Amino acid sequence: MKRDYKREYKIFHSLPKEKIRRAGRNNARRKMLAMGKVRKYSSMDINHKNKNTLDNRLSNLEVMSKHKNRSIK
Repeated sequence: MKRDYKREYKIFHSLPKEKIRRAGRNNARRKMLAMGKVRKYSSMDINHKNKNTLDNRLSNLEVMSKHKNRSIK
C-alpha cells in the first residue's frame, strides 16, 4: 500500500500545534548552522535534550547522528 502524503498532512502536519513544533526544530537547526556545528545537507540531527522542541537554548541542543537521535524513545 502506498503512503498517502496528502492525507497525512491534512490529519497531522497541518495542525497548528505541529506547525509550531516544526518551526522550533527548524529554528534549532538554523541556530546550529550559524554556529558552524553542522553543515547544510549533513546527515546529522539536532537533538533537544529535554524533548521540548520550543526550548532552543544552547545548553539544550546537541548534534548527533540521525540513527542515534531517532532511536531515542
